[in-house]
Amino acid sequence: MRYRRKKKPCPFKSGEVTPDYKDLKRLKEYVMESGRMVPSRISGVTASAQRKLSHEIKVARFLALLPYCDNHK
Repeated sequence: MRYRRKKKPCPFKSGEVTPDYKDLKRLKEYVMESGRMVPSRISGVTASAQRKLSHEIKVARFLALLPYCDNHK
């Protein structure tokens, strides 16, 4: 018998919090050490919020608020 995991609630679904490029603390939660974004199946973010989140992460990277990757030599 296979067990189904309970779906995580989307933190952005309530509407009181939206992804924003200035909120670096929240954006860092959705970026892995390798610089890639955490997939929505792991983070529990809905598809529309994942698209907004990826856009805000790209903006923060462009403005040099977030690094593109961690391993610079």
